[in-house]
Amino acid sequence: MKKLLIFTGLVARLALPQPPPPPYPPQELDNLVSRIALYPDPLLSQVLAAAGYPNEIPDAAAWSNQHSYLHGDALAAAIREDRLPWDPAVQALLPFPSVLNMMVGDMGWTTAIGNAFLADPNGVMDAVQRRRQEAMSYGYLQSNGQIVVTSSGGYVTILPVNPAFIPVPVYNPSVVFVRPRPGFFVGGAITFGGVTLGAAFAPWGWGHNYFDWGARRVIINNHPWERRWDNRAVYVHPYEHVERHPGERRIERHERHERR
Repeated sequence: MKKLLIFTGLVARLALPQPPPPPYPPQELDNLVSRIALYPDPLLSQVLAAAGYPNEIPDAAAWSNQHSYLHGDALAAAIREDRLPWDPAVQALLPFPSVLNMMVGDMGWTTAIGNAFLADPNGVMDAVQRRRQEAMSYGYLQSNGQIVVTSSGGYVTILPVNPAFIPVPVYNPSVVFVRPRPGFFVGGAITFGGVTLGAAFAPWGWGHNYFDWGARRVIINNHPWERRWDNRAVYVHPYEHVERHPGERRIERHERHERR
């Protein structure tokens, strides 16, 4: 009887809602968002949403690397045909193997940023704005042939010049968020890769992802992203034309080429 009571108590404790992680102080949040703060808004919103599913990131990164030879409509078709089990927010990053590799290369960071965004989305967005203000004030963040940078109402917005081409900035946080030394050429501190996304990727939200910075809202696929710490186990974001196949055995229908 005693063992039964102990077991029942353990089950009851395990069933209790898990409390959110302790909030990060602003300086720690600034450090946490540093590597993605200068991503254009559509890509940043997608990374924050996907990071809330850290257990799905390694498999998604592997699939993305194995199918990096596919692009555009062919890649979109492969994502559908393989009946992938991951949340559409994670599937939306499959055209970006470099981003997924960054996330899977530091799963501690990915889990931390995902949990922080679930528990304190406003704090994460405030930290992004602080970092952008710093990079802008030091001259690193500015409009160019890839991005349009605007500052209005106290918020810095970064958008692609071409909505169909999503730039992926590459930069060193220890450089772009620090005042440049005299004579340092700030124009070379941020370089860009990028991915062309056609209409085939619209169902995953591309073309309809942005921030309403004033209201502190992330918009994914034209709908506010409402997944939070307390509803993370049950929340399903509306994706009208993307199917979810959780728990199914995925059947590979395409060649797999390991990315080099």
